[in-house]
Amino acid sequence: MLPGVYAAQKKDGTPYFRAGFHYKTRHISLGSFSTEELAGKAYAQARRIVETQELTIHNFFPYNGVLTFEKVVSLINFRDNNLYFHNPIYLRKGYFSYFLTPETELKFDIDDLFYYSGHRIMRRKGHLFVSDYGMQYSILSRYGIRPYAVAGRDYRFANGDATDYRYSNIMIINRFHGVVCLDKNGKKEYKTSIHINGNYLIGIYSTEEEAAVAYNKAADLANESGIPKNFPKNYIDTFQPEKYAKTYADTHISEKYLAYLASVRKN
Repeated sequence: MLPGVYAAQKKDGTPYFRAGFHYKTRHISLGSFSTEELAGKAYAQARRIVETQELTIHNFFPYNGVLTFEKVVSLINFRDNNLYFHNPIYLRKGYFSYFLTPETELKFDIDDLFYYSGHRIMRRKGHLFVSDYGMQYSILSRYGIRPYAVAGRDYRFANGDATDYRYSNIMIINRFHGVVCLDKNGKKEYKTSIHINGNYLIGIYSTEEEAAVAYNKAADLANESGIPKNFPKNYIDTFQPEKYAKTYADTHISEKYLAYLASVRKN
């Protein structure tokens, strides 16, 4: 048997081969392979990675070897930083990189290291998320950014790097559903809209919180008018219940929107 290779059998009796090796007092599994030759190549490649300082996270890719690229990142990080992660994490000075692909390097603060060492980041249709307790969560939720928020409108990256998720680089523009900040000659106003077969303007308000309450009120009126849509609601944590209730009662709603709801009720 080749060095670092172990024969094994599946439950149905099919033979396969596992590869692994000891490094820095740790046994590292390199994966399962269909042939002894492939398992041997995996072992040889892993040894080469940990024994060759000239192979770095910057020059190893593009990569076409037997080991997964995630395993390559883990091995290089273990060699350089003495910490082994199952996820493709490489420690930097003051932050860490999570390699989503060989070409996509996400950057995070060290404060998030424990979380992402145990949660694999996945991407679907441009959205980044993790699975936690059987649910899928956008990684943006860790910054207080709501689902379906739009980059550039609701939040932005301060340095222009959309792969840099360090907290100092995430700038939240609009915190609430249906609310957009407007800048008119240096004065901020907040526009509230709601989407029901198109966008309806609810109003323009002087504070972000009032605009958020207006959205909630518009959503409630839509449901009361027979529109069954499950609208997300804004939670305004700076308002006590009494203040919320007064703001809700006093907030003006667009007459055009109220007329639209009246036509819905007639039909």
